[in-house]
Amino acid sequence: MRLKLLAAAVLAAAGIQVAAAEDKPVWDFGLGVGAVSFADYRGADTTHVYVLPLPYLYYRGKFLKADRNGIRGKLFRQDWIELNISANATTPVRRNAARAGMPDLRSTVEIGPSLDLHLWRSADQKVKFDVRLPLRGVFTFQAPPHFIGAIFAPHASIDIKDVAGFQGWYFGALAGPLFGDHRYHDYFYTVAPQFATPDRPAYAARAGYSGAEILVSLSKRYPSFWVGGYVRHDTLAGASFESSPLVKRDSYWAAGAGIAWIIHQSKRLVNDTDD
Repeated sequence: MRLKLLAAAVLAAAGIQVAAAEDKPVWDFGLGVGAVSFADYRGADTTHVYVLPLPYLYYRGKFLKADRNGIRGKLFRQDWIELNISANATTPVRRNAARAGMPDLRSTVEIGPSLDLHLWRSADQKVKFDVRLPLRGVFTFQAPPHFIGAIFAPHASIDIKDVAGFQGWYFGALAGPLFGDHRYHDYFYTVAPQFATPDRPAYAARAGYSGAEILVSLSKRYPSFWVGGYVRHDTLAGASFESSPLVKRDSYWAAGAGIAWIIHQSKRLVNDTDD
């Protein structure tokens, strides 16, 4: 991370001029296809590849934005601090060997506030360094939803526009620890006595450190389509649930890539500098 910050400082020292805001459509909508590869859950030794429809949405509203950082509701904004709404989701887990005989894990939806600190910007706004502090409640995706705990995922991030001189390419990287409460860890890593076996002893997960993540991404918007991809590495070394029999490995990689074609965009324009 220090090398990335050093590169950002060098770019700033080059004396690049401040970029002006541009008039852009209020929204863009598209549809495409993507492929992702990731473990059933953090710590699982089973990986699946999914080919999924890929919706593309950019919305540049005054209080709501949808962009490379996800869907965000701007609760308040100052030059250096912003309070947003943060969201995430997981896929269901079925027929996992480590969990044989145990209930399937449902898809989950995470939502909550995120306090974002804008610590540094280059003169032309092409390099940005932030610290984000999201706190999200987690619910199972079912009717009715069940609350299964909360997670805290502080991380530092750097975003670079026109990375390495390639016009229109965006590079992003983030890194940070994860923390979960007792109920969240219990959902994924507890083995109740009735599900214990000789190879899977009973285990009670507790709250605390959940490991750490590093993610890098690269994307570009062309006039008629968008392309992008990411690579993520997770480590569970030192996690409070590391000794759970459901944790089969303490680190893994995940990746994804996709392409989406722009179907329509609004005729109304807004003045925007975020992208």
